[in-house]
Amino acid sequence: MDYTTLTHENQDGILIVRLDRPDNLNAFTVEMAEELEATFRNVNDDDSVRAVIVTGNGRAFCAGMDLVGIDGNVFGLDESKNPTLADMADLDDPELARVRDTGGRVSLAIHACRKPVIAAINGAAVGIGATMTLPMDARLVSTKARVGFVFGRLGIVPEAASSWFLPRVVGLPKALDLVYRADILDGQAALDAGLAQSIHEPDDLLPAAIDLANAWTKGRSPVAVAFARQMLYRNSAQDHPVEAHRVDSLAMFYTSKGDGADGVRAFLEKRPADFQGKASQMPDFYREWLGE
Repeated sequence: MDYTTLTHENQDGILIVRLDRPDNLNAFTVEMAEELEATFRNVNDDDSVRAVIVTGNGRAFCAGMDLVGIDGNVFGLDESKNPTLADMADLDDPELARVRDTGGRVSLAIHACRKPVIAAINGAAVGIGATMTLPMDARLVSTKARVGFVFGRLGIVPEAASSWFLPRVVGLPKALDLVYRADILDGQAALDAGLAQSIHEPDDLLPAAIDLANAWTKGRSPVAVAFARQMLYRNSAQDHPVEAHRVDSLAMFYTSKGDGADGVRAFLEKRPADFQGKASQMPDFYREWLGE
């Protein structure tokens, strides 16, 4: 794919993805959605990447959907259709291409990612600019960041599967308050609300995100990291811990005879482990579990 709304830079195993429409405050478009979805699908099979950081070029992170100069539905939806809940059963149906929420496609791709994902929110992150960060594993904000779930002001609803992610990030009462108020939060308020993990001066934001990515992934087994990410997200949403036990058992079985074998030896021999596993080559049950 030729990317026109994003740039990609691999810095020693960390893929830095920059939203790249700075003259439009990196406003979100259908094309950007397609490029982000492709980025997170492709990174699963790119063993040169340990982690992903998403940030914005220019003074904004993403100022929401591009609402200017669009004929018809600004969200790229086909208003001639009348979809039902039953129609949404098969999301791969091409007839749903202009019915599905584009932000949700991005969120689902991030959720399925095998690599840790960090948002470095350098400026305005409004609407989809805020909700696209919720499936990411951490949100670091600049002192110039402005974050808002402003859907109520526009007469629309929270999208990008944020009704699933936001309560898990901040808790249900705070999620309701953020959505109902539709306020714009500065960096400190985002930190106080539990949306952000830390706040940084602008020049320190990306280095802090890189440090965090390294702390999470350097010297770690890519297979174990991929398992851990998906186990925590998916198992925590199960109704009973026995469902987690089923997956834990298989994941422990395969990692213990894979990278775990040298990991244990390295611990006993007091040396760095030599992990050989690749996130592009997960055990068959992993793909079955995720429905890939």
